[in-house]
Amino acid sequence: MSADTSRGSLPAAIAEAALLRGTFTLRSGRTSSYYLDKYRLTTRPDLLAPIADLLAERVKALAGEVGAFDRLAGAELGGVPLVTAVSLQLGIPSVLVRNSKKDYGTARRLEGVLQAGERVVLLEDVATTAGQALEAVAVLREAGAEVPGMIVVLDRQEGARENVEGADLRFEALFTSADLGITGE
Repeated sequence: MSADTSRGSLPAAIAEAALLRGTFTLRSGRTSSYYLDKYRLTTRPDLLAPIADLLAERVKALAGEVGAFDRLAGAELGGVPLVTAVSLQLGIPSVLVRNSKKDYGTARRLEGVLQAGERVVLLEDVATTAGQALEAVAVLREAGAEVPGMIVVLDRQEGARENVEGADLRFEALFTSADLGITGE
């Protein structure tokens, strides 16, 4: 399956591939009449590649404003393919943030190498309130990272920007729910 993924048509391609209608409970606990199934995006190379291109552009632009990044970070599970694709493009190493500490192996919440003092940008798929993203930032900061901001693929426009900026972080979004044609939900 191939999608028209030029910059102008990417929001429509995302909506066509991943926008589900119905009644859904979100991670935030809110109920919504729509759900953006991120796995329908990140499992399709024809959508993941242009999304990764746009994320890479934003990472470079943000680095130009706040300083270079030593690492990219992605939260389990939706951020993993995003951060991997962008890491491959930019040649910047990545770390992965688990939702919870595993009880075997290294028993860590961070996978990969992160040195105290390194500058990290978090890449996230969909942000409603940004709760998971802010938890990931807290884990990164506990490990000694400097995290000036995050970049999300889709801002549902339900408080994520305000919560992130309220935590004194930069918030960038490739698209908003309005860009995907979702209004008054």
